[in-house]
Amino acid sequence: MDLVKNMTKEITKEIGNKSREFYEFVLPPVDMILENDSLILIIDLPGFEKKDIKLAIHKNILSINAQKPESKSDGTIYRQRPNIIDKKILLPVPIKEDAIISAKFSQGILTVKIPYSKKEIPID
Repeated sequence: MDLVKNMTKEITKEIGNKSREFYEFVLPPVDMILENDSLILIIDLPGFEKKDIKLAIHKNILSINAQKPESKSDGTIYRQRPNIIDKKILLPVPIKEDAIISAKFSQGILTVKIPYSKKEIPID
C-alpha cells in the first residue's frame, strides 16, 4: 500500500510541476493600451516584490524577468502560481530609440509607459 501512496504522491507532484511550468509560460497577463503617443502595459505580478523584477527593452521587444525566493516548508507544497517569470513581449508599435521609459510597481501591478513613434508612410 505504501508503494501506491508513494507513486500517487509522485504523480501528483509531477502534474503540479507541469501545471506550474505551463503557468510560467503563459503568465503574467498583460494589457496593452495605446494612449496619445505612448504604449502603456499593465502587467499582473502578484506575489513578487519590486526588487525581484527586471525589465529590459531591445527594439520592440520587452523582456520581463522576475524571480521570488523559494518558500520554506516542512510539508509538501502544491502550487500553480509561478516563482519565475521570463517573458518576452512583442510590442505592437515601433519604439523610439531615445525613448524615456517609465515603470511603476504597486500592489502587484507593474505599469510600463513607453513612448512610441508614429511614422507616417507616404504613398506614391
